[in-house]
Amino acid sequence: MSDIGVAEIPVDEDERPLPPPEAPAKNALLDGPILRTLLWLAWPNVIALSAGTCVVIAETSYIGRLGVESLAAMALVFPIVILTMTMSGGAMGGGVASAIARALGAGDTERASRLAAHALLIGLGFGLTFMLGMLMFGPELLELLGGRGNVLAQAVAYAQIFFGGAVLPWLMNTMAGILRGTGNMKLPSLMILSSAIWQIILGGTLGLGLGPVPPFGMRGVAAGSLIAYSISISVMSWYLFSGRARVIPKISGLHIQWAVFIDILRVGAVSCFSPLQSVLTISIFTHMLAGFGTEILAGYGIGARLEFMLTSVAFAIGIASVPMIGMAVGAGRIARARRIAWTAGVVSFCLVGAIGTLIAIFPDLWVNIFTSDAGVRAASRQYLSTAAPMYAFIGLAMSMYFSSQGAAKVLGPVLAQTARLSFIAAGGLFLSAHGATAQNFFALAAASMAVLGVLSCASVILTRWGPSRDSLPTARPALS
Repeated sequence: MSDIGVAEIPVDEDERPLPPPEAPAKNALLDGPILRTLLWLAWPNVIALSAGTCVVIAETSYIGRLGVESLAAMALVFPIVILTMTMSGGAMGGGVASAIARALGAGDTERASRLAAHALLIGLGFGLTFMLGMLMFGPELLELLGGRGNVLAQAVAYAQIFFGGAVLPWLMNTMAGILRGTGNMKLPSLMILSSAIWQIILGGTLGLGLGPVPPFGMRGVAAGSLIAYSISISVMSWYLFSGRARVIPKISGLHIQWAVFIDILRVGAVSCFSPLQSVLTISIFTHMLAGFGTEILAGYGIGARLEFMLTSVAFAIGIASVPMIGMAVGAGRIARARRIAWTAGVVSFCLVGAIGTLIAIFPDLWVNIFTSDAGVRAASRQYLSTAAPMYAFIGLAMSMYFSSQGAAKVLGPVLAQTARLSFIAAGGLFLSAHGATAQNFFALAAASMAVLGVLSCASVILTRWGPSRDSLPTARPALS
């Protein structure tokens, strides 16, 4: 044997050379084809969130059997419920998914586990805040929104039960955010689907009564939702803490680290202003249209339901981009992160725009589901023919919002939502002062969607996402 230090080839007992070690498996979120990976992550969300639309339709149906006052009570409390779900799911849940994805992209599984534990504490804290706020001030808020008499009493009854358990939707959506941050879209989507089914069954049974179960009215409908959320929490808790997930929240011996809280909240807390402003925009616009009479208002409401459904489609695509972009940013692959953002934006724009344009051309496909009243149908057709093609910009804006969450740079899309709110408020005041028609207001709504979409895109273009290591030879290898 020479003394130049040449390594010998290791051999097994049969003196055969051992095979070279296998290369680490590539992470599809970091290295896979962008469009195919995005669609693979998005399709479970599309199915699950479509089920959420079915819940809204089903709840409207069986609450209607409780009477007109119950329907009015649900309309009164529904915006606050939606605000709770969008804040905990898309806003803070997106912030959780972003932080965990960035940690995994940087190869720091230990930090991802700490983030998961702190995320659960954040969900618990926000849930308790919503619970105490609505239990103490809910009746006054619902009265301020226009609740009177028995309508107010039923709305308060629903709110007392639902927000008495407000911790449950916050924990459910936080756990879903943790799983999505690891790239697991199927289990959260399955839980949303399961929750939707249980909400329909339990809400209808407890609200209307069935067999030996007496009718509990609005309280029963709210209780059905909470029980459904509890089932989802139980399944996701088992999955997370049993070690089956890519990260395990480290609750035992947890040391509170404010830097970890900040990593989540700098995305999640800022993101919460987006659904808040969205609700304010709809409320202001609805108030302005109320002066044109019930038929115009109802016609707009039917169009707004379509917007809600298409927003769910855009949400499914956008939330799928969060772990892809987060991991790319965490690994310093900024160019890939931006390609993912623009791919998701184009898909959302085209898909939502195609459905919106189809309904604009054939509005009765949607309108016939909800009403046979001639006046309401005419108003709905007028609104949809004007605004529905512009829903494409809503899809684009939502995609940019979630892409920015993945990059932890969400301020721009939130400010774009502020611009839309200001545009609606200022434009509405101008139109009201000049005796404008309902059609003018519908055009204002359509224009505001374009404003939102264009400014959201501009914010992504102008915002620096971080130093790129895409072309550096020392870049971190792909994670398994």
